[in-house]
Amino acid sequence: MATPHRADHIGSFLRPADLLAARNADGQDPARLHALEDEHILRVLAKQKELGFDIFTDGELRRRNFMSDFTDAVEGFDLGDAVGRSWQAGQAKNAAVSSVTGIVSRKLRQVRPLTGHELPFLKAHAPGAIKMTLPSATQFPAISFKQGVTDKAYPTHSALLWDIVEIMKSDLAKLSTEGVRYIQIDAPRYSYYMDPKWREWIHTEMKMDPDAALDEAIRADNACFEAARKPGVELAIHLCRGNNRSHWYAEGGYEAVAEKLFGTMAVDRFLLEYDDERSGTFEPLRFIPKGKTVVLGLISSKRAQPESADEIVERIEAASKFVPLENLALSPQCGFASTMEGNLLTEDDQWTKLRLVAETAKRVWN
Repeated sequence: MATPHRADHIGSFLRPADLLAARNADGQDPARLHALEDEHILRVLAKQKELGFDIFTDGELRRRNFMSDFTDAVEGFDLGDAVGRSWQAGQAKNAAVSSVTGIVSRKLRQVRPLTGHELPFLKAHAPGAIKMTLPSATQFPAISFKQGVTDKAYPTHSALLWDIVEIMKSDLAKLSTEGVRYIQIDAPRYSYYMDPKWREWIHTEMKMDPDAALDEAIRADNACFEAARKPGVELAIHLCRGNNRSHWYAEGGYEAVAEKLFGTMAVDRFLLEYDDERSGTFEPLRFIPKGKTVVLGLISSKRAQPESADEIVERIEAASKFVPLENLALSPQCGFASTMEGNLLTEDDQWTKLRLVAETAKRVWN
């Protein structure tokens, strides 16, 4: 079967200034905020169609960050507390970037559907098939577990993980029957297993064996995908190395996890970061099972300068030595706004990048 959605994107778009101002305003006006969200979602849906995409998101414009659909729908997060992490941009070390989530301070309790505030409007207005993005359950134990706080409710990182999995499974089972054709789980935590410094962090801070933690992470995500598996629903996982205000926190190629991760993850589609040298070579793609799709993230959502279309085509050809061309697609390496503040480029830059995705995909596959 032909790979659909040759031109893809990760899901999030830059927020316009008036939407950011309304969300950050003292004495926030919910009605005005909602109206602005509707207005700009209609605009980005139209823009995706104009550029030639055949899969549509709302740009995550109703979210504070790519995880806030979960943290806003589930009680138990202290959003005023956070586990510190070092971020990098180019040669800058320990760059200060705002935290995007909080600490689990009590037993989690879901109070509304995770994407219930987003899906009805998308179903009513999307000009084509809908992609819905959600954070991986594996995201939270690494960044929302704090000794002396979280362990009062969950004695271990694993206990927290599997409670989150149960919430995700319930929502995904419903989502896959509600007209969503494409469900993408965003899972940046797998980069911890590729980067030696973060593998050491798992050992020293999480008190877990990194290989055992990777096995558990795959089981957790697969449990979520199993709940979402329905005929006609495409399941995908997006793997990156951090994306916050054009900063990143991890580096290393996929080789360290490729055989296990690619071979056992129960998805149809892998969206992989390949925009610079931090991502390594295409050789780990030899472990992609026959018939599964790899979406090559060859275009940077972090930098304004446009890539060369000819060079992108050359890189697609290089990747096709490991995965057949008919099982490849193209996208930016990550979203343009994993947090509502967005990456350090303009909206015009964003649309230029996405136009490059669409036009290059048409050039290669049509």
